[in-house]
Amino acid sequence: MSFLAEHILQVKPSAVSLMSARALEMERRGRDILRLSAGEPDFPTPDHIKVACIKALCENKTKYPPVIGLPELRQAVCVKLNRDNDLDYSPEQVIVSSGAKQVLYNALAASLNSGDEVIIPSPYWMSYPAIVRLHRGSPVLAPTTPESGFKLGAEDLERAITPRTKWLILNTPGNPTGAVYSREDLAGLGEVLRRHPQVWTMCDDIYEHLVFDGLRFATLLNAAPDLRDRVLLVNGLSKTYSMPGWRLGYGVGPESLIQAMFKVQSQSTSGAATFVQWAAVEALLGDQSFIRARNEAFRERRDLMVALVNRVEGLACRPPQGAFYCYVSCRALLERKTREGRVIGKDEDLVSYFLDEVGVAAIHGAAFGLSPYFRLSFAASQEVIRQACERLEDARGRLK
Repeated sequence: MSFLAEHILQVKPSAVSLMSARALEMERRGRDILRLSAGEPDFPTPDHIKVACIKALCENKTKYPPVIGLPELRQAVCVKLNRDNDLDYSPEQVIVSSGAKQVLYNALAASLNSGDEVIIPSPYWMSYPAIVRLHRGSPVLAPTTPESGFKLGAEDLERAITPRTKWLILNTPGNPTGAVYSREDLAGLGEVLRRHPQVWTMCDDIYEHLVFDGLRFATLLNAAPDLRDRVLLVNGLSKTYSMPGWRLGYGVGPESLIQAMFKVQSQSTSGAATFVQWAAVEALLGDQSFIRARNEAFRERRDLMVALVNRVEGLACRPPQGAFYCYVSCRALLERKTREGRVIGKDEDLVSYFLDEVGVAAIHGAAFGLSPYFRLSFAASQEVIRQACERLEDARGRLK
């Protein structure tokens, strides 16, 4: 009999964490590794945010925080939602956590009973089904296709809902595909959700400011405001403000859910670091002008990566509409052999080959629920992107 809980045995470690650890170990041993595996901007945190953190430290704002978040930060979140998303909320409907992932974790911990179902469009961010399983829920994967732009349609959602469905997790722009839902797409999903009042929606909006080609970001409540009483908005500072290591996220929703999430947080982390929260106030209320410039830089990087990847025989990539990932089809490279005679049987074999052979770190598509693909991040300089794609071409040429 195992000492470990049964539901823990069903959960795998994050593929991104495993790849990052492996790449770091290779670097420690002297290998030149181009890491296009992690989902973090390479831009530095803007100076005015860092100054606000330093100021908070110098003012000795280092005591325990309010578990639910500083009142000033919860108010700043409300200002941000009104300014950027045309949504009105009060601070009582906001919780601040140590990263957006903890917001997701708290919400599912506070709401799932054993066997409750959570609909997750596939491909998906790999932590969604893992966190559901950690809370003894059942992930229901709803496949999407390249032809649909990797977006869940209204009919797809209708088929996935059962009497046990409790949540839909909706991520736009999406990781790993960069799919962006329009207001019309969201309105169609809203029509379905109205017919199933037991289903709540978790809107993961972490990539909201990374939208390209003249598209505009929308969250579900922009298209279906009447669903407000069963929607949780999830966001954070990692992507837009280049603050992944600061670990600061927030959730916004009905006060009853926020209070239940507060209970979970009060018995786990006890809240996000106080001085980081003061930096977050400055991030949300201070200068926002850098966001547009960085968005344009990401678009240029996207265009470069898509063009270079598509020049590699056997690889194919559609331009993502948002986020900073290319989801690359690699079916044509399967069943080829390395120089040592090892068969590339699946996408996980291919990304291991790329790392070992030419020092390019990527994440295999099976980790996101759709093979044969792999994910490359273009949150890197154009020079790194060029070098990486040259190495992929070199690695492809070595396959028999």
